[in-house]
Amino acid sequence: MKENIFDKDFFTKLNKINMALNFRLSNGTQGGRKSKAKGVSVEFSDFREYAPGDDFRRIDWNAYGRLDKLFVKVFMEEREGVFNFFLDKSKSMDQGDDNKGEMALKIMAALGYITINNLDRIIVSGLEDGNIIDLGSGTGKRTFQKLLRDLNNIEFNGATNLGESIRKRKITGRGVSIVVSDFLNNGGLENLEEGLKYLAFKKQQIILVQVLSKEDMEPTIDEEVTLIDSETREEVKMTLNYKVIEEYKKALKTYNNNLKNMAKKYGAKIVFVRSDEALEKVILDKFTRNNIVV
Repeated sequence: MKENIFDKDFFTKLNKINMALNFRLSNGTQGGRKSKAKGVSVEFSDFREYAPGDDFRRIDWNAYGRLDKLFVKVFMEEREGVFNFFLDKSKSMDQGDDNKGEMALKIMAALGYITINNLDRIIVSGLEDGNIIDLGSGTGKRTFQKLLRDLNNIEFNGATNLGESIRKRKITGRGVSIVVSDFLNNGGLENLEEGLKYLAFKKQQIILVQVLSKEDMEPTIDEEVTLIDSETREEVKMTLNYKVIEEYKKALKTYNNNLKNMAKKYGAKIVFVRSDEALEKVILDKFTRNNIVV
């Protein structure tokens, strides 16, 4: 990333929001999320009869005075949420006057900051050529600082094989999985679906973030162009005119509608982002309207 992602005002706004979870946690280490487990946090949950070995400090003496029996207060234990971030590192992301890869990195950094700031754990992975690349994991400010350094050094290379790459990430326990990509995937949506099946099987709350450039969405007219696949380097010569561009736009619309339907099939949320949009609008408007941040 060639510019400072956050200004002071944006940092302040990020401090006031959180990543949404649509399930209760039952495992993981202590953190800021309410879990199904009973523990000793500050949020009251229930009473139960005293048993030998219970902490005397948790006895409700008012209940003892009324019922002449010992009861202890049970509180809802707080656990950390686990957020798996998947970044498409393929060459197609390194495109556009307002670079798609740059926007993807900014989104990853912003969501990573929100996650860590709310005492959750992040696991960040790069997806490239069907492989999974470990970009770091952890909690706390040091993890975020390392994340920013690692993201600054990201290079977008190779081909896209999202489904194969995602399935190589070992996932244990429920969590949130966020995939940031243009989803212009070798093997089409069928390949991506294999990755979504895996994430759904692993009981993940799935979020897809598609980043497209202005050039992807609104190609300009020229008499004759040579189209070069940025990943395979295959060349196709063609003449662009209004008819060709309209057909392209229809095909892209159909593709994204199919992507949206696939996301719905696996209970995933999807956010469509243009690389020339302001980061603040993306995070504080689009992600809020989709109930991804609250």
